[in-house]
Amino acid sequence: MPDEKSLHMTPEEFRRHGHTVVDWIADYYARIESLPVLSRARPGEVRGSLPPEPPESGESFETILHDVEKLILPGITHWQSPNFFAFFPANASGPGILGDLVSSGLGVQGMLWATSPACTELETHVLDWLVKMLDLPEKFLSTSTGGGVIQDTASSASLCALLAARERATNFVSNQRGCDGKLVAYASAQAHSSIEKDVQIAGLGRENLRMIEVDKNFAMRADALSRQIEQDRRAGLVPCFVCATVGTTSSNAIDPVPEIGRLCREHKLWLHVDAAMSGTAALCPEFRHIHDGLEYADSYCFNPHKWMFTNFDCDCFYVADRKALIQTLSVLPEYLRNQATESGAVIDYRDWQIPLGRRFRSLKLWFVIRHYGVEGLRYHIRRHVELAQQFADWVKKDDRFELAAAVPLNLVCFRHKDGDDVNQKLMDRLNRSGDLYLTHTRLDNRLTLRFCVGQTNTMARHVERAWKRILEEAKQEN
Repeated sequence: MPDEKSLHMTPEEFRRHGHTVVDWIADYYARIESLPVLSRARPGEVRGSLPPEPPESGESFETILHDVEKLILPGITHWQSPNFFAFFPANASGPGILGDLVSSGLGVQGMLWATSPACTELETHVLDWLVKMLDLPEKFLSTSTGGGVIQDTASSASLCALLAARERATNFVSNQRGCDGKLVAYASAQAHSSIEKDVQIAGLGRENLRMIEVDKNFAMRADALSRQIEQDRRAGLVPCFVCATVGTTSSNAIDPVPEIGRLCREHKLWLHVDAAMSGTAALCPEFRHIHDGLEYADSYCFNPHKWMFTNFDCDCFYVADRKALIQTLSVLPEYLRNQATESGAVIDYRDWQIPLGRRFRSLKLWFVIRHYGVEGLRYHIRRHVELAQQFADWVKKDDRFELAAAVPLNLVCFRHKDGDDVNQKLMDRLNRSGDLYLTHTRLDNRLTLRFCVGQTNTMARHVERAWKRILEEAKQEN
């Protein structure tokens, strides 16, 4: 028989084009500071530049990469720019990117231990490393009653925690019959919006989410939480879950986890601690106070993709009792049965998450930790905090500006004293300039600018230039 026709990329073609792509990415990083941080594309502009129909015949790789440069790059907001100070960072790095490349090349689907043992065992091992690196409670180690798993984001982690809390509170009856409308969850008024989405997905309903008031530092008030729990119990409801935040999105406020934890233990509530960005700071011993009270937590998560140079997506989620999580999420059809699973000697991470399939995310995390080492990671975290504190000091010394919240780590919330309209115009002009990118929030119902230092390649000169540009634009308001 004649050889079958193949339209696949050959190994040699892949090698050649792969070198081209790596060169393109390296060149992108070399020139990224020359690009406007915030994309200037108008709605529909990128899509309008694309052909209405797919190509009938394959196109050359050179043409495809040319169109990335011509059509896609103008629609990119450059999250990896050292002048990106918006939201929280999603900071990639060379070793993380290369780890992801290896993961993509292997093409592993790691739903079961049996589908690639290394995918599971490396993940377990690296997450145990991080327990020690962050000085987390030993109950989160895989060698104890708990363990860790990589989720896509903190939103998924909190959903898994809420589901486990729901089942523990109902003795796993709600998995069989659904919710009865009596389960109640709690979070601060400053908690991430994903908690609101989670209660919808989990079937508790938004009416059964209590948003607890915050103190002057925008942290949850434990006394208000206590009163609300008691009120709900008297009403015949069933409190089951509390989310405490270590570093809120708006202001980086840190909830009083020890006090909240004691309440949760007293009332037998599941305590989930969300440290999405700020948890990385605990790599440094001097910042580990942010994790005070974790001994009370049933679950905990932080995102290496936010501040630990591990490209998106990568959330490390820990539970103190893995049996509760597995019993909540496990479904075992015949086609997934295998000897390793039946032996009980392995972890099947499909039982620790919402989807069945899963990528080999631990490779990029492993690459990052091994490239930087613990000391290298600490160096950059300390430097980012130092730069943010310097920026905060400049704000305090300028009569036109004020700090809007405390600055415990690397997020500075500040505003021009002349009101919301001035701050909005100031931010809009800065973002349109392309020189830097800021986002905002509302604190005490006043528009507040957020300046987050956490991008991988941000250095002192970038922070200094950002402050200079802010001052230049502020002069236009006089």
